[in-house]
Amino acid sequence: MLPFSLRIVLFALLGGSNLMASDFRAGAARAEITPQEPVPMWGYGERHGSLSEGTLDPLMATAIVIEADGVKLAIVGLDLGRSPNEESLLRIRQRIKDEGGIEHSLIAGSHTHHGPVVELRDRPGRGRGRFDAAIRYNALLEEKIVAAILEANAKLVPATLAHGAVELQNFNRNRHSKWEPIPLDRTLALLRLDDAQQNKPLAILVNFTAHPTSIPADKLLFSADFAGAMRAEIEAQLGGTAVFMQGAAGDLSTNRGPFGDHAQYGKALGEQAAKLAASLQPQPVRDPSVQVREERFSFPSRTNFNNPLIVGAYSLAFFPELVANFVDEYTEGIRPRITVALLNNQIALVGGSGEFFCQHALRLRERARVERLFFFGYCNGYHQYFPTIEGAAQGGYGADTQVAPAAVGAGETMMDQALQWVFQMQGKL
Repeated sequence: MLPFSLRIVLFALLGGSNLMASDFRAGAARAEITPQEPVPMWGYGERHGSLSEGTLDPLMATAIVIEADGVKLAIVGLDLGRSPNEESLLRIRQRIKDEGGIEHSLIAGSHTHHGPVVELRDRPGRGRGRFDAAIRYNALLEEKIVAAILEANAKLVPATLAHGAVELQNFNRNRHSKWEPIPLDRTLALLRLDDAQQNKPLAILVNFTAHPTSIPADKLLFSADFAGAMRAEIEAQLGGTAVFMQGAAGDLSTNRGPFGDHAQYGKALGEQAAKLAASLQPQPVRDPSVQVREERFSFPSRTNFNNPLIVGAYSLAFFPELVANFVDEYTEGIRPRITVALLNNQIALVGGSGEFFCQHALRLRERARVERLFFFGYCNGYHQYFPTIEGAAQGGYGADTQVAPAAVGAGETMMDQALQWVFQMQGKL
């Protein structure tokens, strides 16, 4: 890339062309990922292996590809309870690298509890025979995600960028903590990418934190929950492709009381996001860059998955094939993944493969001291809950060993590593 001073001179000599913007490009696309056959539904244990009975509203994969100085990053929001299982994730990543030159990705679920189970595999006792439709769906899901990413990549155009945030009142609440002051992440953060030639929104990335559990568990219908209505409102007002990326929602739920059902809540949240996005003025990127670091950690498990009585209890609470897949992944301990992308040396995108308590994101945002830090939960894998140490000390759902098997302090260890990477990528460490 040319030095910035030389680029300014060339910019003037060429009469104000989009020379600077040409080093920073973006594209966006979407694909529907709603299962077309009855399959088990994700999120509520009491459903066990019950099959879906239809669709309330469609599930989507929405993708943004950003290219900065020749390096490509895909950001993908999925109307799923989690990101794809490990085997699927690796295949998706290999394909987008081979077919699109995209080496880096943040692929995350919204955490809707009205999406399909994606853990089942084509192996005895892991899904084969009983849940063949779910196995077929997993293969189709991979194709759809890859297609959306590659379509976004094919649509890359010179882009301008803006980011902003606002604190929202009464949209979410902490469902876990009893200790004052009760932590709560009220931040609605946006990344707006505009087509530099047409000066109109190309993609709007929305990052907010609240459990999408708005619909009763006994309603066996697929739904994007509030995220679908939120995206629809943003796109209706501004155009472009809206992408929702869930935050550190382990202990936060929606506060729907002032708004109504999931659709009304999503519309209200979308109105807030559209208002913020409309207030932003995207600018050419002066020094485009993407740096990415990623690591899989290994933590001891607080739950003994080698004990057949414990595995049997989980199987009764959920269903055997689902539990068997988790046990397979946990044989070498709990191995979550953290991905950190630094965009233009100013904007940090941090993805964690589980349900992190909100203070993890709040503290990281405060400590990183970048212009904007986005935290994506349920990203690039799924390893259940990561309470803070204080949360684990309080106990309760989300903090106990039943759903938070990683050793106490695992979340803090990962956040410290993410923080170091941000400073290292900025040349400060």
